[in-house]
Amino acid sequence: MTKKLLQGNQAIALAAVKAGLNFYAGYPITPASEILHELVNQKTVKVLQMEDEIASINAIIGSSLAGAKSMTATSGPGFSLMQESIGHAHMMEIPLVIVNVQRVGPSTGMPTFPAQGDILQCKYGSHGDYFPIVFYPNSVAELYEYTFNAFNAAEESLSPVILLSDSYVSHLYETIEEVDYPVSKRTLAPLGTSNRHFTGLTHENSKPMTSDPEVHKKLIKRFEAKQKKVSRKYNDYEFIENKNSDILLIAFGALSRAAYDLKDDFSIYRPIRIFPIVEKLKEIAKKYKEIVVMEMNAGQYANEVERLLHREIKSIPILGGKIDLNEIASKLRRIKRKK
Repeated sequence: MTKKLLQGNQAIALAAVKAGLNFYAGYPITPASEILHELVNQKTVKVLQMEDEIASINAIIGSSLAGAKSMTATSGPGFSLMQESIGHAHMMEIPLVIVNVQRVGPSTGMPTFPAQGDILQCKYGSHGDYFPIVFYPNSVAELYEYTFNAFNAAEESLSPVILLSDSYVSHLYETIEEVDYPVSKRTLAPLGTSNRHFTGLTHENSKPMTSDPEVHKKLIKRFEAKQKKVSRKYNDYEFIENKNSDILLIAFGALSRAAYDLKDDFSIYRPIRIFPIVEKLKEIAKKYKEIVVMEMNAGQYANEVERLLHREIKSIPILGGKIDLNEIASKLRRIKRKK
């Protein structure tokens, strides 16, 4: 087994090639550009630098339809531009991987600073109802591993799968073990070899059925059941229990690495498959008087956790692209005093 010192974005690129990536289209954007730079040098991958992110997502939809395992990578502004086509790919059931290396926003924001402001955009960014699978690793080794998982989940669910990162994690250099994880084979019949319907219209048995509410209800229920079935293969989370604490601290991505320093005072839960939310959280949360979600946004995931658990959740927003342990400790002390 080979060990390598890699940057997070390099690990994503390496794993994508090993997972069978055939085609990559993307537009350079900080802090995701290294993925494009790495893949340009890979002989087994066809790479196009596109004119923008809208062209990028549509190019990989087309290449996936043609039979190629496909991926793009971007940051928040580009991810926003991709949303209509992400919904289109869900409706057409097209497997592909979208990497979003988050930075401070909205708009162009602070390009070199990390953030976690695209959490809700992952789940709700496109229009209509769809049920995305989203992974958010917190180390270079996990970026490598979950790139494989993202490609496999995409093939298994026939849907776009999102791999989240942030400027901290993607720009870390850490040693990884270059494991060859299992790879799911392509099962989608290429365009022109079957009778599948390939537009964003409501359909049944590959035929457009755009005026029948019952057909649409059936279609959305099937999508939901399919996504839930596949996601159960990836019920991934980390739980560090502190039996002396009655507070559960939830954190993910770069911020969860800072949360590890608090394990002597709190129990820590780290979601890795952040959507659909892992049901195990319900069972774990029952043991605690207070649930605190710490995230580098204004409280996006806290709202989702509150809805899942049907109880009040405390939120610690860490804004501005800087992780300050003193700021975190001060906010946690205030929560402790109010108990």
